[in-house]
Amino acid sequence: MTSDRLDRARRVLDVEAHALTSIRDRLDERFTRALDLLLACRGKVVVTGVGKSGIVCRKIAATLASTGTPAFFLHAADGNHGDAGTLVRGDVLLAVSNSGESEELLRLLPLARRFGIPLVAVCGDPDSTLAQQADVALDVSVPGEACPLGLAPTASTTAAMAIGDALALTLLEERGFSAEDFARLHPGGALGRRLTRVEDLMHGGDAMPLVGEDTAFKETLVEITSKRLGLTGVLSASGELRGVITDGDLRRALERTADPRQLRARDLMTTSPKTITGSALAAEAVALMERHAITSLFVLADGSRRPAGVIHLHDLLRAGVV
Repeated sequence: MTSDRLDRARRVLDVEAHALTSIRDRLDERFTRALDLLLACRGKVVVTGVGKSGIVCRKIAATLASTGTPAFFLHAADGNHGDAGTLVRGDVLLAVSNSGESEELLRLLPLARRFGIPLVAVCGDPDSTLAQQADVALDVSVPGEACPLGLAPTASTTAAMAIGDALALTLLEERGFSAEDFARLHPGGALGRRLTRVEDLMHGGDAMPLVGEDTAFKETLVEITSKRLGLTGVLSASGELRGVITDGDLRRALERTADPRQLRARDLMTTSPKTITGSALAAEAVALMERHAITSLFVLADGSRRPAGVIHLHDLLRAGVV
């Protein structure tokens, strides 16, 4: 029983994998022309379809919008009942239909033509009405569906969604869309938290624990204790970060020294501390802490050795980055 179930599941995945390979092998200059139309769009990319294709359209529109290409989903049926007013000059219509003959979709084409809106079709029949009417038609036909009855859209919807991803991510690269741009579009949720910057979470100003190289043991201890971050930075006379002193450094000094009152910060510090810039993503700070088994990082002003702040693992935990 278990073996039969796994065999059926593997067959579905094999059929869908084969579908993706087949459309990959058919990519040609039509894909490039579609990209040119989308890059030239001065309005929004309006992604439209019905049924299962409509669900795929929602995902394509969401992926485009989150990766730097303004887009939204228009259900083709709603478009025939007033919502077509959302289409304006400067938009591009991206229509998805496996058959290429969906009546609700075809009814939108005259309106698009009247406003001079370019049409990119994603369909499974290159000879269909939709494909023939399009400025560019991307062929996403598949050898067969994974459904044993050949009825439920499976491989065909996977193919359409994949070509949507290919369009969105190729556009992302051509626009030079960066992690910083992505962060601005994803301010909430787990993804937004991962894209928070170090400078948004760090302790700066008077909250930053700092001592000079000649600071006595007692004053160093007071600085670490009062700032409650478990460490202090050690500054040179010119204000550059020379090292750090942690709680552990203090304990080790007490174990090896009969009279710690004779020690200065330079005697206690660890030199060449691990640091990060304020513009780095908080996720990078987490990775650096994990790699070196530490719980704090001093944040340096860009292009200098002067400390701008300090970030602790607890700050990252509270922000939900970890």
